[in-house]
Amino acid sequence: MWETSIVKGLQSLIRRTTPSSYAYICEKDGNTLIDTMDELACFVPGMLALGSPGFAPRQAKRILSLAEELARTCYNFYQMTKTKLAGENYGFNPGKDISLNTPYNILRPETVESLFYLWRLTGNNTYREFAWNIFQAFEKHSKLKTGYVGLEDVNTGEQDNLQQSFFLAETLKYLYLLFSPPSVIPLDQWVFNTEAHPLKIVTRTTGPNNSG
Repeated sequence: MWETSIVKGLQSLIRRTTPSSYAYICEKDGNTLIDTMDELACFVPGMLALGSPGFAPRQAKRILSLAEELARTCYNFYQMTKTKLAGENYGFNPGKDISLNTPYNILRPETVESLFYLWRLTGNNTYREFAWNIFQAFEKHSKLKTGYVGLEDVNTGEQDNLQQSFFLAETLKYLYLLFSPPSVIPLDQWVFNTEAHPLKIVTRTTGPNNSG
């Protein structure tokens, strides 16, 4: 099911921009592909990286390469705005690469989540550098004396007045782990659910009172 969903499903939604060839994931409406992508979809690079070892070696390499391509697109969502914080939704038009459609930022975790997984799985410090730049942008544009707030517009820097709970539970947790040793919540012993809560991996055993 995983292989079918990735090879036949997700990869059919992948397109690349011109002229810079940024990979992105189209939205699908019936049989129509729409050239837009939410920052919310930026969990996908981490998901692909985690799942890539389950494929045969050549296919695993291709899946991991796609994860890295998509992560760079997601990072560019941040870098292309004046505050260096990502908007909510982006469009892709021939010859224009990426354009910002929806300018607000609510401190979402998806991109830093993927950067965390890619750093853990590849050891490439580029992902730490990307994450540090994002953290610095939060510090500069979202931090108040009483907490952190989102932005109404990532180009003007106009702030809202709300700190989302997932900023603490997810965004800051993944940022913390990006700059912690891999021995802190190692991925061969723990699994994070979609809200970044770590769940211990327990080996199931069989016995007189346990059928498996």
